Amino acid sequence: MNYRIEANQLRVINHEGKQLGVMDKNAALNLARDQELDLVLIAPKAQPPVAKIINFKKFLYQEEKKEKEARKGIKKSTTKDLKLSLFIGPADLERMINKGREFIEAGNQLRLNLMLKGREMAKKPMAFELIKRFIEKLGDVNVSKTPKMEGRVLRAVVAKRK
Repeated sequence: MNYRIEANQLRVINHEGKQLGVMDKNAALNLARDQELDLVLIAPKAQPPVAKIINFKKFLYQEEKKEKEARKGIKKSTTKDLKLSLFIGPADLERMINKGREFIEAGNQLRLNLMLKGREMAKKPMAFELIKRFIEKLGDVNVSKTPKMEGRVLRAVVAKRK
């Protein structure tokens, strides 16, 4: 920007987008100063480099607005948690399956947590079977992380199949 530009010859564009031609850096700086604007290097690798006479703060503001607008369109995929118990009743299990389907339909990942307490640690095969049944009843899902013990918690992550 302005005096930091190293090239001696520049292709200059005014603030309206009209080309002013190739000129000396000092002449371009004088032109920008006369209009109370900044000389900003747009394409430094071009031959000769391209500079534009613009209000730099306004330019930065517009770039920031464009970035914000671009980020609005992107929907973040979040991970929702469901906590299960080894001795969950059939009605509660069905309710959790329906809740899990809702999360997956909304485009979220679903993390299943089955906490084993006390003597339940001896029933790990039963816990793996419960998680396996839960995933099957969810329907057509993609298992991102297979069921695995992490301390006292059996975890699995599922997402919508693409």
